[in-house]
Amino acid sequence: MERRKIEIMDTTLRDGEQTSGVSFSAAEKLTIAQLLLEELNVDRIEIASARVSEGEFQGVKGIMAWAADKGYENRIEVLTFVDGGLSIEWMKKTGAKVQNLLTKGSLNHLTHQLKKTPEQHFAEIAQAIALAAANNIATNVYLEDWSNGMRNSPEYVFQYLDFLATQPVKRILLPDTLGVLVPSQTFEFISKITAKHPNIHFDFHAHNDYDLSIANVMEAVKAGIKGLHVTVNGMGERAGNAPLESTVAVINDFMPEIEINVKESSLYSVSKLVETFTGYRIPANKPIVGDNVFTQTAGIHADGDNKNNLYFNDLLPERFGRKRQYALGKTSGKANIEKNLQELGLKLNAEDLKLVTQRIIELGDKKETVTKEDLPYIISDVLDSQTYQEKIIVESYVLSHAKGLRPSTTLCLKIDGEVIEEHAQGDGQFDAFMNALAKIYKSKDLQLPKLIDYAVRIPPGSSSDALCETIITWTNNGKEFKTRGLDSDQTVAAIIATQKMLNVIPTHSDASELPEVEGDHEVKYCINSTSPSISK
Repeated sequence: MERRKIEIMDTTLRDGEQTSGVSFSAAEKLTIAQLLLEELNVDRIEIASARVSEGEFQGVKGIMAWAADKGYENRIEVLTFVDGGLSIEWMKKTGAKVQNLLTKGSLNHLTHQLKKTPEQHFAEIAQAIALAAANNIATNVYLEDWSNGMRNSPEYVFQYLDFLATQPVKRILLPDTLGVLVPSQTFEFISKITAKHPNIHFDFHAHNDYDLSIANVMEAVKAGIKGLHVTVNGMGERAGNAPLESTVAVINDFMPEIEINVKESSLYSVSKLVETFTGYRIPANKPIVGDNVFTQTAGIHADGDNKNNLYFNDLLPERFGRKRQYALGKTSGKANIEKNLQELGLKLNAEDLKLVTQRIIELGDKKETVTKEDLPYIISDVLDSQTYQEKIIVESYVLSHAKGLRPSTTLCLKIDGEVIEEHAQGDGQFDAFMNALAKIYKSKDLQLPKLIDYAVRIPPGSSSDALCETIITWTNNGKEFKTRGLDSDQTVAAIIATQKMLNVIPTHSDASELPEVEGDHEVKYCINSTSPSISK
């Protein structure tokens, strides 16, 4: 079967920049333009609107200087206006070679915004096209509000197209400016146009106001469109434009008769760079490029993937330079955890795997974020917590820290079945906790080890809401040892480490030796917490 070629025109740098709060610097525009043309291999890019600002002028000038060295001038386009030649003068100074002339595609816009007749509008357009040709600038023409034009004034649209058929125009661009089309209308309208003018190159420019942009893109392709306008991450005014990444995946998977040039494997890296430049965050559930779209959460899915990839579809993450992941949380099963352990090169026996799975489920119930990098910490926590008998337990506590007041702690400690409560203040929440603990130990004629070092770390790759580990080094009668606590709150993690210390030191005041404890032994527990006032 001979495949029909569709051009992909990316307008991230022009229409995508109309996303609220987004503005690219000249350097960022150049970087994105280079990636779009050379890394992604889109056919064309629309990079700016003429006469907008000095910054826009410098950005276009820089891109065109680079494009001239590469021979890409005819692949770079600028939005222009019917303005008596001002846009053409602007383009000449930047070196731009292709204009996308904005004109009126509905009688409603023409009558109420320009207050002109079709004949007057056509005459001015002809002059703009002729002036561009005289300056060696090619012309594509936008029919703004074309979709409403087809719904409300189709006679005007076809009158206009008949006129454009007589002009030296490379492409006619059909935008669903307000995102009002449903798929059946897209197919109907474009089919009528391509049937009447089969030799003209028509582009379709979808907006996503009803979340129908990709469906409309598919129908436009079926109706004979020859080019599609898209943006990285679906950026654009209001609800945005048709997203490049979804357009590419849908055409490749569901339209085998269509050929496009875009390199799928580069979509994710370019998407993330645009996210970084704009600060416009990609939703986690966004198809193709969202953080969660190749993440299996349910344990049954991971189990199915182990059994002939039962939960795979054609959207394999490797196509887009990504990897499948298996989330850790309250719906995790052993299969999820085993998948993550395999990536870390770790293996547990069946009983230990069951215990680790239960701990991860507990953390998920508390809405903790658990990552693959947390697993070694959790494993150590679970296995070590079985090693020691807890004779001293931190039953409950309240930590408070308010402006203008010293941090304070109320602590309830159980020692060999006896519950003792104390209150103390300190220079910080943990210092106040230790002062309250010291009061309790003094009342029992017990002595605490000396704290000589305190460190906090999070697993590599974790985020600010992930588990953190507090490592405390103590000295007791000249012997150093460490205990560690694991929690999402570093103060709570320190309290956990301290409870471990209380259970490894002797409970009588004249003891001179510690039990056999490795100097870097890891013991961790997981307790829910809030801040700045924390209670357990």
